[in-house]
Amino acid sequence: MPQHKSCKKRLLQAAKANEINRSVRSAIRTSIKTIRTASTKEEALKEMPNLFSMLDKAARKHRAGFNANRAANYKAKAAAVINALNA
Repeated sequence: MPQHKSCKKRLLQAAKANEINRSVRSAIRTSIKTIRTASTKEEALKEMPNLFSMLDKAARKHRAGFNANRAANYKAKAAAVINALNA
């Protein structure tokens, strides 16, 4: 256990961030899975704004290891999956 007050505080902050990051990552993965398993393009398009919003928010707040480039890559991959459903 940490002895200094600042170390104790940092431990609590890290635990809180870890919990938030896990939640954000889980929600993003669930949304991606919903898009990938969608049987029709309409189902996937319904989930797309939700996923894009979560990715943008995670990138803006630097949550779960997301930065602008990583969010853009996820969005591009999701869009490719949705466009492939048309064929």
